[in-house]
Amino acid sequence: MPQQSPLDVPEGDPFGPHNLPYGVFSTAGEERRRIGVRIGGHVLDAGAAAVALGSPYAGLLGHSCLNPLLAAGRTAWRDVRRALTAWVTDPGHRPTVEPHLLPLDEVTLHLPYEVADYVDFYASEHHATNVGRMFRPDGDALTPNWKHLPIGYHGRSGTVVVSGTDVVRPSGQRKAPTDPAPVFGPSVKLDIEAEVGFVVGAPSELGRPVPLGAFEDHVFGLFLLNDWSARDIQAWEYVPLGPFLGKSFATSVSAWVTPLEALDAARVAPPARDFPLLPYLDDAAVDRPGGFDLHITVSINGQEVAQPPFATMYWTAAQQLAHMTVNGASLRTGDVFGSGTVSGPEVGQRGSLLELTWNGRDAIELADGKRTFLEDGDTVTLTAWAPGPDGTRVGLGEVVGRIVGTA
Repeated sequence: MPQQSPLDVPEGDPFGPHNLPYGVFSTAGEERRRIGVRIGGHVLDAGAAAVALGSPYAGLLGHSCLNPLLAAGRTAWRDVRRALTAWVTDPGHRPTVEPHLLPLDEVTLHLPYEVADYVDFYASEHHATNVGRMFRPDGDALTPNWKHLPIGYHGRSGTVVVSGTDVVRPSGQRKAPTDPAPVFGPSVKLDIEAEVGFVVGAPSELGRPVPLGAFEDHVFGLFLLNDWSARDIQAWEYVPLGPFLGKSFATSVSAWVTPLEALDAARVAPPARDFPLLPYLDDAAVDRPGGFDLHITVSINGQEVAQPPFATMYWTAAQQLAHMTVNGASLRTGDVFGSGTVSGPEVGQRGSLLELTWNGRDAIELADGKRTFLEDGDTVTLTAWAPGPDGTRVGLGEVVGRIVGTA
């Protein structure tokens, strides 16, 4: 049977005591940022509750961001989660815990960690195939290396923003095939990329790769991520060194980080691989499946436009971590890496407007008109859930962003 919370969490709530994602919040009456844990429609002031309960974890939970907890390592993550679960499920704790619960709609949520490095991958075979067919119609959809290594690039950590932050339409150079010369101005092909992000907790040593089996020793949790993309700027600039200004202006992330431990029931095997993998990427003998059965929904102005399935991703997060450290690059607490656009085999499972409209050829219908790419005033929302223990669902915190015109 699922755990029963003594708090007033409705049965079936995806943010019940089986979930307990972490965030950072403040209130109108106290601007100091504090670590919070979401339980139903409330936020538990974790640090204040820890002090009131005389917990040894009051220090870790008393900071203004998650980084000290992230750096504490896997044993501390497990122990703190067990303590939090007891606090919200043991009726004996309720008189002490309840005063430190705040309604979710009465708090301001902030970026929950200080971002160190940001890396984005390109791990969906369906997405990569669609893009290849669009831009290389007479050649192979996938490049020769795609099924041998997880392709990625370094993004800009300073433009990672929390859900609810407005996104300013970027300007840059662009050149349509019929243009005699490049022009400068606001992007006219502003797009989304529905992704899942992962945040590193425990760092690694420079010169020592992180093997597949050490993934859970270093990665604390996951969250939804929207990697905003200016397709026209990207198309003109990306040869020969890859994405730059078309991708670096904003990346929106959820205010809530779901611990990996909350997603044990959502583990699934990745799709079958078509080629033998080099030993450092070969996960055939890894104890736990590397995929996650996350069900994502993409909405524009409140209207659902796609349901990308994360279980279809060709490369797992553990393989991505192993690949980006195999040259000896070190991990830092607060490193974030994105999965790449999540797309499935069906049209309604595509995680970008580039794919949904086939680069603007086929407009999608919204209640307020047709869209090929985003217009000023459009609001994009990503939500998701995963299977939880005993038939429950684990909710992932939403990611919301509204497009505003170029300043």
